[in-house]
Amino acid sequence: MNFAAPPPETEQSNKAALMLSAAVHLLLIGALFFGVQWKSLAPSSVEVEVWRTAPLPTPVIKPEPPKPEPKPEPKPEPKPIPKVEPPPPLKPDIAIKDEKKPKKEEPKPPEPKREEPDWKKELAREQKQLDQQKAVNDQRSRAAAEANQLSQLKAEQASAARNRGLAGWADKVRTKIRNNIVVPPNIQGNPEAIFGITQLPSGEIIDAKLRKSSGNKLLDEAIERAILKASPLPKPDQSDYFQRSFELKVQPLAE
Repeated sequence: MNFAAPPPETEQSNKAALMLSAAVHLLLIGALFFGVQWKSLAPSSVEVEVWRTAPLPTPVIKPEPPKPEPKPEPKPEPKPIPKVEPPPPLKPDIAIKDEKKPKKEEPKPPEPKREEPDWKKELAREQKQLDQQKAVNDQRSRAAAEANQLSQLKAEQASAARNRGLAGWADKVRTKIRNNIVVPPNIQGNPEAIFGITQLPSGEIIDAKLRKSSGNKLLDEAIERAILKASPLPKPDQSDYFQRSFELKVQPLAE
């Protein structure tokens, strides 16, 4: 039997290379064809809006003030180390005696006082202020009452002194008028007549009018003549006692 010899390996590899090369050429031709067809188509227009934002203002950066240089702190001086003296040796006899003595009871600390509530303190403070204000008002009332009494006393004394001065001045006027009276005959007793007298600061009499009769016309006329004859009248001891118009009771005889 005749067996055919197997093809050589070089021929098989050449066939595979030829087939691969043909496939690559076919792919390349297809790619060129489709590329030409795509370029031949009219491109569609596309509208695009472009927005541009305004530039932001550049911030002004203030320069920071220069920081003050820290002052060097003075170094603390080292404190001297105190010398520790060794404790004195304990005497055994004294220690034993101290142990035998009974220990004294330490006094208990006093209990702290309970503080009153705030409203009680405020109430006590207000009461104290009211008491102080009442005492001040009472003192002022007493002082005002004393001042009022003193002023009344002074007024009474001044009034009494004025009345005494006026009475003394009236007696002087009455005496001068009485010395000028010519008593008519047949006058019984010591009748009294009242006259209203008007005078000048110098004492000169301007007018004398009968206000109340003595009951005897002749006596009334005699008293009126005596009053006019007594002008000018004596002046009072003090100028503020002077009276321009006044009433005067006149009797022919002294009381």
